[in-house]
Amino acid sequence: MAKTPIQNEDTLRGFGFALGAYVLWGFLPLYMKYLAHISAVEVVAHRVLWSVPVAGLVLILLGRTGDIGRVLRDPRAMAMGCVTALLVSVNWGVYVWAISVDRTLDAALGYYINPLFSVLLGSVLLGERLSKLQWMAVALAAGGVAVMTYFNGSLPWPALALTISWGFYGYFKRSLPIGPNQGFLLEVLILLPFSLIYLTWLWTIGDEHFVPVTFDMWLLMGCGLVTAVPLLLFANGAKGLRLTTIGIMQYIAPTMIMLVAVFVFEEPFGQARAIAFPMIWAALGLYTFALFRGRKG
Repeated sequence: MAKTPIQNEDTLRGFGFALGAYVLWGFLPLYMKYLAHISAVEVVAHRVLWSVPVAGLVLILLGRTGDIGRVLRDPRAMAMGCVTALLVSVNWGVYVWAISVDRTLDAALGYYINPLFSVLLGSVLLGERLSKLQWMAVALAAGGVAVMTYFNGSLPWPALALTISWGFYGYFKRSLPIGPNQGFLLEVLILLPFSLIYLTWLWTIGDEHFVPVTFDMWLLMGCGLVTAVPLLLFANGAKGLRLTTIGIMQYIAPTMIMLVAVFVFEEPFGQARAIAFPMIWAALGLYTFALFRGRKG
């Protein structure tokens, strides 16, 4: 999902970390469904709050806490951290909301389209040249979105919001002068004051779900683990994988999300998705083939 340096070879360690991340992301809707009765904003606030100790502990164990102090004294890095923090919070909010209102299939669609949107961003913003196959993949994906818009009478905006927010998150994340583990901690630290203010306000009006001790409380506390652990696993796994391997593995999570939506949540697939999803899969097939051909070239 996030941009990573190209690797020359795959390692078993890298594969294991990355696979763990994608499987956890794939099962995440099952966890979030239990929180569907709580507003998306409150859930995101708890995701931020409880991610801080998890990410902080990881950096302490790695002995890399000094990087955070250096970035906190760099105004330019802090400004970029604010941008990525905003984007990731929007992405989390839309994702949690989509699951709570039975639009999990839109979440799957968004993450299917994301790699192709990232390719398009690279062409438009970084001047990267796309091959004919890559342009065909982007066109097919756009066609799939157009089909859903035509049949449903409106844009699948949750899918597009997830695609755009995560795509730009990966783009701006490249500019952070620290590693992905440190960057994640920086982002949740930036968001922490806003989360605490919002949760305190909910407590004062008696509208929060954290107190008294209930099953909701434990689920909200667990948001830190289910948020931070997959991101940290991926950040470390990607270091030991080639770009082409990451490109293929990133389809695991949206495929699992789609299967959960259809077979567990029983969301209707419908005619529009029956046409649009195969178009997206064909686009991803072209994109993957182009990746392999580019590596051989």
